[in-house]
Amino acid sequence: MTRTAVVRTVAELNELLLPSQLAMSPVALVPTMGALHDGHRALLRTARELGDVLVVSIFVNPTQFAPGEDLERYPRDLDRDLRTCQSEAVDLVYVPDVESIYPEGIHGGITVDPGELGLLFEGASRPTHFRGVLTVLAKLFGLVRPRYALFGEKDYQQLALVRAMARDFAWRVEVTGVPTVREPDGLALSSRNRYLDDVERESAVALWHALRAGVRNAGDGAAAVLAAAHEVLAAAEGVRLDYLALTDPKLGPVTAQGEARLLVAAAVGSTRLIDNVPVLLGNAAKHATG
Repeated sequence: MTRTAVVRTVAELNELLLPSQLAMSPVALVPTMGALHDGHRALLRTARELGDVLVVSIFVNPTQFAPGEDLERYPRDLDRDLRTCQSEAVDLVYVPDVESIYPEGIHGGITVDPGELGLLFEGASRPTHFRGVLTVLAKLFGLVRPRYALFGEKDYQQLALVRAMARDFAWRVEVTGVPTVREPDGLALSSRNRYLDDVERESAVALWHALRAGVRNAGDGAAAVLAAAHEVLAAAEGVRLDYLALTDPKLGPVTAQGEARLLVAAAVGSTRLIDNVPVLLGNAAKHATG
């Protein structure tokens, strides 16, 4: 494939992918909901290094939005997304409609239960979200049959759940996380950032400041990390905290020493934002900075 091909049906997808699969060319998949930004470009560039064939899916998945969320206003700009894909040498863009992905309707058919991990953090605030995410990804994995699937670490709980699903279902797909891409002031890139007005945009960077404050206090243990991050968020105007949590890298209970993950979710205006950073706790942090 020398130019970016765009397909909308399963038949077209199979027609273009089958020759590569028969030739045992590894396929790298980057699943997206469109509104592509530089964070997506980082995914595409990493994927290009891994796979011989680079596939991007663009599908605003209705089952991961609860009633009252932003399904209808979620940013959509397919022409711009396709130009981005072309500039990043994507081989194939799959743009299905809802009927192709959910032939039994969005309230019918088999779904994927995210288990206990799917009830925490994002799952507690958005109880149906991860069922929708994992269900659509299971369908995309079945359709595209990738060797690699790439996701941003900004959606860290999603990444952990997709890895668990691939492991538990014994799929031969390597789920790869790509570090969060940030604005110059530290705000994590997100398609939803375009919802923010100028005042809200200035407030939103408090999430990054809180995470950095937590990391700076990691040498004094978990309680110090959370206290420092909470202090920043409490002083931030226009930021309504949903959760702030410190976990181990697999989102389990944190230990006194070693690797951890600091996660935050908050609303700024009508926009809900999430972010996270890796943390080294206790003596590990002191040795890393010593």
